[in-house]
Amino acid sequence: MFKGFKNFLMQGELIVIAVGLVVALAFSTLIKAFTDNIITPLVNAAGGGGSSGLGVHVKGQLVNFGAFISAIIYFVVFMVVIYFAIVVPYRAYQARRGNMVFGEPAPTKSCPECLSGELPLAATRCKYCAAGLSAT
Repeated sequence: MFKGFKNFLMQGELIVIAVGLVVALAFSTLIKAFTDNIITPLVNAAGGGGSSGLGVHVKGQLVNFGAFISAIIYFVVFMVVIYFAIVVPYRAYQARRGNMVFGEPAPTKSCPECLSGELPLAATRCKYCAAGLSAT
């Protein structure tokens, strides 16, 4: 039972989706901080009002650059933690199993006839137009 659960958790698609979700959530925090602390006060400044904190005051509204810089730092630190806590161990685990993940893509070439790319270097014919490919 535990082996099946482990295999489920270590599927490449699941890890990629999880990392993507975490990145999206962190990016969402960054965007929210930008809108809450920079855009909203600038919009509110047209109507007047006040706020307290560090930053630049525009017509009584605070443009809080400190909170936005904090969100940027949070995003960078969060991504570093995700990379070293999830991506690196997963890549090592998959390398032991003989799978290459999150690495450099294999070199490819383009078709001179239809200009399609991402053809394997060993290909002798284009998979899209069947034109002959040079050995280079």
